[in-house]
Amino acid sequence: MRVLVVGGSGLIGGDAALYLISQGHDVTIMARKPPAAPALAALPFIQGDYINDDMSDGRLAGFDWLVFSAAADIRQLPMDGSVAPDDFYKQVNDEAVPQFFAAARDASIQRAVYIGTFYPQVAPEKIGICPYVTSRHNTDQAVRAMSSDSFQVYSLNLPFVLGYIPGLDIPHIEALVAYASGALPDLPVFAPRGGTNHISSRSVAQATLKALTDGEPGKAYLLGDQNYSWKGYLELWFAAAGNPQSLAVSDEDHPLLPNAIMFAGAGATVSYESEDNDFFGFERQQIPALIDELVSACKSP
Repeated sequence: MRVLVVGGSGLIGGDAALYLISQGHDVTIMARKPPAAPALAALPFIQGDYINDDMSDGRLAGFDWLVFSAAADIRQLPMDGSVAPDDFYKQVNDEAVPQFFAAARDASIQRAVYIGTFYPQVAPEKIGICPYVTSRHNTDQAVRAMSSDSFQVYSLNLPFVLGYIPGLDIPHIEALVAYASGALPDLPVFAPRGGTNHISSRSVAQATLKALTDGEPGKAYLLGDQNYSWKGYLELWFAAAGNPQSLAVSDEDHPLLPNAIMFAGAGATVSYESEDNDFFGFERQQIPALIDELVSACKSP
């Protein structure tokens, strides 16, 4: 199939693109800028800004499937206070994403996977309270409402995602490796209270293809793999960096895992075994090996 991966220059979309190619599909990446990672830069590329561009200009023509992994999160929120979070997320998610999906439908794309977040399913009490969770809920509802016999839409709602594509710059991972290695002595060393579920981008890629081939149209799937307390998760990084420690747990705001990204609530523990895992059959238990790989890659000259 001819597949368009929107957000394919990033980790989740990029790994999905590479996996789909390995399974014999013809993949094109769409993003605002060409990808930097060599494996992704070698793929066909279409420039596209789903928020501001008119996608009725023919760019979406000729594709069979769509993978959309570009909805905005806190990393894109302007930090200068120029726009309120509610207004920002409404524009870039609630409005722009369904508009893009409508253009994909009108371009005769047949099947589409929307990459979402787990918060609306694991912390539904935050809908209507947290602007980000509310926006992601609204967006997910809107794109799945478009699902029909001719345009089948599937949502994959993800926990924290970890992965590695050589040459892909992931600043927070580089900072985490430096922190675990003891290279950031000015930062306090501790773990936040609580924990969450984690999954690899490789697992997400495998689930993406399964959804496109065998998914139930209009369904929101909750994905997940390994549950860790933040203490246990950070200690894996410290051990991999050759600086093993038993970390104290604190309610203080963590310098690298701040409360601002804990949308289920500061100190919350989000732990589950998804009933959808058996259906997808993706590779599991990959987080410790990925941490070792990422630490090694960041420390290599």
